[in-house]
Amino acid sequence: MAKRLVEVAEYAGVSEATVSRVLNGKPGVAESTRAAVLSACDVLGYERPRQLRERGNRLVGLVAPDLTNPVFPAFSEVIGSTLAQRGFTPVLCTRTFGGVSESDYVDLLLEHQISGAVFVCGLHSHIKADHSHYERLLERGLPVIGVNGMAEGLSFPSVSTDDGMAAELAVRHLASLGHRRIGLALGEYDDHVPAVRKKTAFITAMRELCGVRDPEPFVTHTMYSLEGGAAAAQRLIQQGVTAVVSGSDLMALGAVRAFQRMGLDVPGDVSVVGFDDSTFMPLANPPLTTLRQPVESMGRAAVSLLASRIAGKSNSNSNEELLFEPELVVRSSTAVARG
Repeated sequence: MAKRLVEVAEYAGVSEATVSRVLNGKPGVAESTRAAVLSACDVLGYERPRQLRERGNRLVGLVAPDLTNPVFPAFSEVIGSTLAQRGFTPVLCTRTFGGVSESDYVDLLLEHQISGAVFVCGLHSHIKADHSHYERLLERGLPVIGVNGMAEGLSFPSVSTDDGMAAELAVRHLASLGHRRIGLALGEYDDHVPAVRKKTAFITAMRELCGVRDPEPFVTHTMYSLEGGAAAAQRLIQQGVTAVVSGSDLMALGAVRAFQRMGLDVPGDVSVVGFDDSTFMPLANPPLTTLRQPVESMGRAAVSLLASRIAGKSNSNSNEELLFEPELVVRSSTAVARG
């Protein structure tokens, strides 16, 4: 029982005494706090006291990509815990290749009478994708929030990292180290809004900061994975690059490993920059220079937008996008260009 009190209190962001008062049905606790404690019990798998089981749960769908990329569990953790603190019960749905689709998850969530949904790096960030499942949610008056990238024409709000700024910061950093032939490694989809923004800013920065008239040959599309980063490294080294900017930390790690297998030193021969600042990047070999996404701030902002719409305090059909600035974290995978 004591362990349960500690875990629920920590998850809900309240004291153990408050948890005890809620579970024992004592008065003097704000309704929002009471809801946060009960939601924390649900998320942690603890059974509610009998007298509290009739209280309705406020379920929120949290749809994220597969959790192999460390940044997605980070977003899920922040959003899920913040929802619980506000009295909502997150229902985590993870997409895998060839598995349940976003549209199928929406149907399942609607059956559970959710109060709203948050989509992390979902199809809302793909320009050519089918977005009809979002409309099914909106038609029922359910608030929807997107995280990272929003295609034009969608009528719900989103929070995103400023991908254009990220690409410019990366090129500016490498250019200051004397690099001029800089490659950009992105995922396989050319309609992915974050990738489009990175590429547009990269091309502009290459022209202005590096004097490259045609940067297109220095851009390659593979996959957001270790294997994709390795493939990108093999392509870009043939273009004579001395540095690579990657669309994710996983790609960057794959590129580093590929360069090392080629007998090249990172950063002595080739510098590499990642994106996300995922867990353990300071422990990579070498520690990875990367663009840090402000996951904590973005996750909390997404929940705040959702909660205000559930409460009827904001326009659910607004398509505003909140852009958060990335931070360049310089470590040991970038160095002065040789020659």
